[in-house]
Amino acid sequence: MNATSSSSRRIVWPSVITVVSAAILIGAEVFGAAFAGGWALAILFGLGEQGTHILQATLFALGVLVMTAFIRAAQRVEPFTKRG
Repeated sequence: MNATSSSSRRIVWPSVITVVSAAILIGAEVFGAAFAGGWALAILFGLGEQGTHILQATLFALGVLVMTAFIRAAQRVEPFTKRG
């Protein structure tokens, strides 16, 4: 128990910056596609204004799940902390 409490973790800033930068880029694409796709699909299916907002919100929530999965996977490849 003493070994784990005495070991400190430090943040690996290059990894954090890389993952956050990629998340910003991919997030802009994912959420832009959710907004535009919801609008286009609502027009295609004639859902009206309220249907458009509901579809956009649904696709936005799906985008949040995609971004969460991306950040978790990226964190496995580029760890944010290192023992040392």
